[in-house]
Amino acid sequence: MKCPYNWWLMFVAIFCWGCSRQQKQPADSNINPESSLPNIVLIISDDQAWNDYSFMGHGHIETPRIDQLASEGLTFTYGYSPAPLCSPALASLVTGLYPHQHGILGNDPVFASDNKRYSTEWRVERTSWYKKYVDDFVKLPTIPSLLKSKGYQSLQVGKWWLGNFKNGGFDAGMTHGDPTRNGRHGDDGLTIGREGLDVVYDFMDDAVAKDKPFFIWYAPFLPHAPHNPPDSLKQKYMESAPTEAVANYWAMCEWFDITCGQLMDYVQNQGLSKNTLFVYVTDNGWIQDPDRPNRFAPRSKQQPYEGGIRTPIIFRWLDTIAPEMDTTSAVSGVDIAPTLLEICDIEAPDVLQGVNVLDKEALQSRDLVFSEAYAHDFSTIDSSLYYRVAIDFPYKLILPDSGNKPQSAVEFFNIQEDPFEDVDLSGSYPDQVHDLHMKIESWWSR
Repeated sequence: MKCPYNWWLMFVAIFCWGCSRQQKQPADSNINPESSLPNIVLIISDDQAWNDYSFMGHGHIETPRIDQLASEGLTFTYGYSPAPLCSPALASLVTGLYPHQHGILGNDPVFASDNKRYSTEWRVERTSWYKKYVDDFVKLPTIPSLLKSKGYQSLQVGKWWLGNFKNGGFDAGMTHGDPTRNGRHGDDGLTIGREGLDVVYDFMDDAVAKDKPFFIWYAPFLPHAPHNPPDSLKQKYMESAPTEAVANYWAMCEWFDITCGQLMDYVQNQGLSKNTLFVYVTDNGWIQDPDRPNRFAPRSKQQPYEGGIRTPIIFRWLDTIAPEMDTTSAVSGVDIAPTLLEICDIEAPDVLQGVNVLDKEALQSRDLVFSEAYAHDFSTIDSSLYYRVAIDFPYKLILPDSGNKPQSAVEFFNIQEDPFEDVDLSGSYPDQVHDLHMKIESWWSR
């Protein structure tokens, strides 16, 4: 029996629609095009060096659960933070923008005060001065605000600098932002992980009950100072650490890893593992000062060196993203937003400069990634900029600002052969230094 003509047209239309849907994923991609929208858990470590993991080669720190994510996911060992300081780095992660685009350049605005720093009175003053930056920031699209179009419910827990969680487009959160109640960089949210994960579990359960996909911003105050780990972990590392300060920091790294495992286990026990995408990144680096507890050493936090901006970046979605350990591609925290948006079939804002890292062709065709370092207390780009960085793997250029860092020299490294940047090659490769300098200027003027 022949099909009626209109039924034939309908069949052709459905077939073509299905083909077009599958073609949205690049031919050379790590992702299975058959997969549906995933739940998303973004794990953000706070103040941890790129090599402070077992899978990255640390000889003492044990991180079995992050190691598991790395082995089961697409892992980039050369990931980079857009800034070596938490507030601008986190603003970049949630927007996909570099700091000079979103305007959050440092942790605190520059202002004069007669009150003791971090006192309630100082926090109130800070919030007043910071308001103009927050007012501009809330106009920007963020990952949670863009995910709403696909029905996602989003939760903020942990570190958050931009006032109330609602300012990031989240549906729920722990950070209230009230300066009279310790509001500055996370307030109530800073207890997550250190004091359990029930808020996250309850949110997951509620989303599942409502048949809604969820997005979770898990940015615990770990391994960030104060380095006060459980005594059992501290004693474990006292046997091998050179000083007590280092033992405490190493123990904090494992404590953070334990909380990641608790989160992973809950997802698995709820039967959600194969429909949950875990993304892992660090806000900025940290090298523990061996002699000063809770203090970082030079060439780490706030600095443009590998110890300040390098981080592994992991995407784990079981049975959907093929596991791979990528040791030659430079990727950035600004790539996370466009990657998630493309997975969820959401059009990314034109201003995003990152790429979908699951698209191998797009990743390989990109020349380089960038980072920027500013003063901790900031005002304008011109007055606060310290360094701009370009990574054209395996080479890296650190370009100090001539006005704000006149005594600092341009530095050029081969980060593959010299990961700790011991040998400055700028004098030996003048043409490459000039080329990367020009590329930084071109990027800066976009």
